Amino acid sequence: MIRCQSCGNGNPESSRFCDECGARLREDDIHKTDLPAERPLTFETPSLQGASVTSVGIPPMVESLARPVSQSNGNGSGPLASVRASLTVERGDVAGGEFILDRDESNIGRWDADNGIFPDVDLDSHDQEAKVSRRHARVLRRDGEFFVEDLGSTNGTYVNRGRRLLPGNPQSLVDGDEIIVGKTFLRFHII
Repeated sequence: MIRCQSCGNGNPESSRFCDECGARLREDDIHKTDLPAERPLTFETPSLQGASVTSVGIPPMVESLARPVSQSNGNGSGPLASVRASLTVERGDVAGGEFILDRDESNIGRWDADNGIFPDVDLDSHDQEAKVSRRHARVLRRDGEFFVEDLGSTNGTYVNRGRRLLPGNPQSLVDGDEIIVGKTFLRFHII
């Protein structure tokens, strides 16, 4: 049995992702069996003028994403700021398109000039059924790590065919992850 580090759920030994919360099971956990559940992860929440981050309704994960991109020199030009990624359309109306993610925040959606929506990853030509929302999701880069976050889309965002992401709750990404937006399947790669 493999214990999920995020929620403590017990999963079959063949699992790569938690059956309960969809989190990726760490490689070192896969070799541990029948261990008692570890304490849940806790986050230190700094105070903001007498109020903690969680007391004002901001999840600790969002607070941790607000750190500078590079801790090496603090100006965003260190080695972590140069980490880039790509999304490749694997299944959709037009497969094979590739989008380079070289910004700290890359929006995924459909182009809509009338409403001023110009996403970095424009899936308009890949999604003839309009299953991708205009503002569907975004990929965030923080300290050389990547996260995907649903932006309240109609048809949802999924990572590795796990549970639907809750809007505003970033899910970490690793090289090779599959991201599904609407009916369009994307493959995430760090380049």
